[in-house]
Amino acid sequence: MAQLKTSSAQMVAAARARIEEIDAAAAIALHDAPDVVFVDLRDVRERQRMGFIPGSFHCPRGMLEFWVDPDSPYFKEIFAEEKRFIFHCASGWRSALSVALLQDMGFEAAHISDGFSGWRSAGGPVVEPVDES
Repeated sequence: MAQLKTSSAQMVAAARARIEEIDAAAAIALHDAPDVVFVDLRDVRERQRMGFIPGSFHCPRGMLEFWVDPDSPYFKEIFAEEKRFIFHCASGWRSALSVALLQDMGFEAAHISDGFSGWRSAGGPVVEPVDES
């Protein structure tokens, strides 16, 4: 395989250097704030398997740019609200890249630097998966 010009780790580091990061403890403190929306970028199967932040809005990573863009036929009204948006994935890599991309689009947001795994480890509330066995 040919050597990549930029690794995914380098891309994440570059994104983190220019976006707002919030650690899990600080994010947990904002959980009940009425002007904050937590946006979960993980795949639906990750949410089903690991649980999710209560009240979070699920936006699959592959639809992010389209759901945020008011000119897109896929636009979601939630992103037009005057709220503070805090994105997360499992570990903070996808959400760092996502927030950097949103910043380039002109949409201000932050992300949980240590992701859902950090949220869970810090004792944040979680809607647990339902065991259907």
